[in-house]
Amino acid sequence: MNKKAGPLFYIFLAIFVFLVMFPFLWMLLSSIKPVSELFGDKAFHPFTDHPTFKNYVSVFTNYPFLKYLWNSFVVSGVTTVYTVLIASFTAYAIARLQFKGKTVILGLVLSVSMFPQIATISPIYILLKNIGLTNSYLGLIIPYTTVTLPLSIWILVTFFRKIPFDLEEAAKMDGATLMQTYWKVILPLAVPGIFTTAILVFIAAWNEFLFALTINTDDKLKTVPVGIAMFEGQFTVPWGDITAATVIVTVPLVIMVLLFQRRIVSGLTSGAVKE
Repeated sequence: MNKKAGPLFYIFLAIFVFLVMFPFLWMLLSSIKPVSELFGDKAFHPFTDHPTFKNYVSVFTNYPFLKYLWNSFVVSGVTTVYTVLIASFTAYAIARLQFKGKTVILGLVLSVSMFPQIATISPIYILLKNIGLTNSYLGLIIPYTTVTLPLSIWILVTFFRKIPFDLEEAAKMDGATLMQTYWKVILPLAVPGIFTTAILVFIAAWNEFLFALTINTDDKLKTVPVGIAMFEGQFTVPWGDITAATVIVTVPLVIMVLLFQRRIVSGLTSGAVKE
């Protein structure tokens, strides 16, 4: 018998949501404040009597912000497509095919994600510099794929394992090859997992900072996180521009997550319940 949540539950839920959203809400309110109200006593006032959008205008007029957005979109988009494609094939092989060493391979893949970025940035940078891929889109896509691929494989393995093996056997009985079975039977049923994986990979690539800061030093090839970090004023830090830029790059991700939250939750919990 299901129990209804009491008022205390909703109070704690409201407090929790407020604490989670507080940094973003403060950033949003700060982005529409005049510069004079970002410092001094008025800096701690959440609201302003003189809202302005000058900070948003400044982001696009005083900085190559559109170029930063385009760079992040290209790198994140290509990384997502490539990672999901490779991860789907790898996860299918691990989850559905019988061969020796599957557990070892999966363990090695996951062990890659345990290395901190700061420990791998030096050899990756030296390698990319020697082959001439610094200050390029491909120079970021390669390490981004390395970072996001282990988690992608792990999520998709869970999905592929959940699909009934009877469907595969039926396809083989009908004369389907291994690749035909994958493309026409297994892959369509794994769409929720692939969709979830793609969103997580895109967000991870969009927000990545360390590799982007180190590998692409050319201002024309900087991504959004690095571009915002490099905002500079003549005598002070332009907090108004920084907060406005942060809101601009965060809102699309928030909207995307809200629109596809059911698919994301379905993807993350699909393998949790045994049928």
